[in-house]
Amino acid sequence: MGFHASRRSGVLLAAAVLLFTALPLSAQVPEATTAALKQIFASRTYAPERFGPARWIEDGKAYTILDKSEATKGGFDIVRYDAKTGTRSILIAAASFVPAGDTVPLAVDDYIWSPDARQLLVFTNTERVWRQNTRGDYWVLDLHTGALRQLGGKGAPASTMMYAKFSPQGDRVAFVRKGDIYVERLADGAITRLTTGADSLHVNGMSDWVYEEEFGVRDGFRWSPDGTKIAYYHFDMTGVGTFLMINDTDSLYPFTIPIQYPKVGTTNSAVTAGVVGADGGATTWFQLPGDPREDYIPFMEWAGSDSVLVQRMNRLQNSDQLILVSAATGGTRTIMTETDEAWLDVQDDIPWLKGDREFVLLSERDGWRHAYAVSRATGAARLITPGNFDVMSISKVDDKGGWLYYDASPDNATQRYLWRTRLDGKGKAERLTPAGQAGSHRYTISPDAKYAFHSWSSFDSPGPTELVSLPKHTVERTLAANTELMARVKEAITRPGEFFQVTIADGSTLDGWMIKPRDFDPNRRYPVLMYVYGEPAGQTVLDSYMGGSRLWYQALADQGYIIASVDNMGTPAPKGRAWRKAVYEQIGVLSSRQQAQAVQAITRTRPYVDSTRVGIWGWSGGGSSTLQAMF
Repeated sequence: MGFHASRRSGVLLAAAVLLFTALPLSAQVPEATTAALKQIFASRTYAPERFGPARWIEDGKAYTILDKSEATKGGFDIVRYDAKTGTRSILIAAASFVPAGDTVPLAVDDYIWSPDARQLLVFTNTERVWRQNTRGDYWVLDLHTGALRQLGGKGAPASTMMYAKFSPQGDRVAFVRKGDIYVERLADGAITRLTTGADSLHVNGMSDWVYEEEFGVRDGFRWSPDGTKIAYYHFDMTGVGTFLMINDTDSLYPFTIPIQYPKVGTTNSAVTAGVVGADGGATTWFQLPGDPREDYIPFMEWAGSDSVLVQRMNRLQNSDQLILVSAATGGTRTIMTETDEAWLDVQDDIPWLKGDREFVLLSERDGWRHAYAVSRATGAARLITPGNFDVMSISKVDDKGGWLYYDASPDNATQRYLWRTRLDGKGKAERLTPAGQAGSHRYTISPDAKYAFHSWSSFDSPGPTELVSLPKHTVERTLAANTELMARVKEAITRPGEFFQVTIADGSTLDGWMIKPRDFDPNRRYPVLMYVYGEPAGQTVLDSYMGGSRLWYQALADQGYIIASVDNMGTPAPKGRAWRKAVYEQIGVLSSRQQAQAVQAITRTRPYVDSTRVGIWGWSGGGSSTLQAMF
């Protein structure tokens, strides 16, 4: 992060660090504040109740979660709950996860059911790869025999397997190890290696830094629906510049970690994709147009057992082709091409309709992010969600029932609610989240769309997790009440946060929030710390609980500061394409100008804000925005 320390239009944006060093050390961090910070960040005082990881089973009639075992010390049972009645039964006792010759059950970091729910794939002994724990060990538990065995073969190195998943028939498991793809037959443990040649610059079935960071692509292979083939990515990082990260903390002497990291305009990885038989053999490579080093393939999924749907984007990301690839020949047919004068966002899930004859695509072609049903045969797009509002994400496609469930907030860009619309585009959109529940809401909808796990919060409260029945949104039971947490948070938040809108000099109206001291006096003048992100990847102004950050900001405010945040144009708010794309070719320019104008408007309209003592900070894109503000 950085801090602003220059005068602009009469408003002195002093370095935020000076807000603290201007006071004697003893006055900067009172003992009570130090204790509060330890509670917030170094204890479980404000930890939420555990729920999950939850998995819908039996087409939504039931779900399973991990519950702490009463019979096996340190273990967790997998418990089945009937969605309708709430009846609880232990489906797999923690003792079942104790390997032969051991006395301690596996630590279940995650689990996946086989398609017939007769076997369980357990992910354990995990290690972090960049942001997430995606490398570890996998075990399979047979529910009928009780047999528990580790995958990967005898003598397999610990914590080296990635992205393991059952075949659709449940008879095999495919996984990535050290950059190559393997398939293990569960009947006898026979392992077939499907790819070769992996090294530090060549990998299969996984991704490079760019795809993980920019597209969220980590898992790089897909089983075909009939279980006979696997589609996968191949990354050739030869020629990509090496960035040396310095590690100063893990040993007495610092050392460097090399990463293939392309800076702007330099060489990208050459990314290709193909299909290989699950029993081995030659790969059929996709005959995609363009240059594999200058184009991206940010999406790949099977469309039946004979074709794969991929998205191909140019490096500028303003042209996106949806291409159907033959699994047998690698030949391609472009279904449709999306273009934008700025850039296009990648959709990480493209649901199919009508037996794979149509798919659902989000597009901003009419100025709003809407859902369209696209014909596989012709590429013709039919609007599903008409109106002047944005579909922020798709929650569920209920092809059988004829409904599209999605996340939207037409009237308040700081909030999120569940809506649904008929898949034929007819009729009026329905908001399913109750009108009395403001804030931000998240849903995991059951396969039959009759139930959903519902979590919601507001700026000042973490909120509960519930099981609701749809479409009436009836609360069937509370899954994580968070009663004690909400009480502690309510006590810690000495003054409610305030949302506001500010009209700036260029005529734009921006959303913001403000946190004031507990003993706020409108006749005093307070220094202000602005929290910024300011770029297309995220909003800061959301009516959603921020966890420890919310409590930290309150503790800081109670020392005599005002904390505020404003979303400039270009942030991903549901305000239409023009709002989100306004930052094109102006990242750091538009944001710093509008953030400065917002501070000017705030200090001009609120006499209690001291215009000579304003700091700014942010992380990631907010760090960039802070540095831009400095200059």
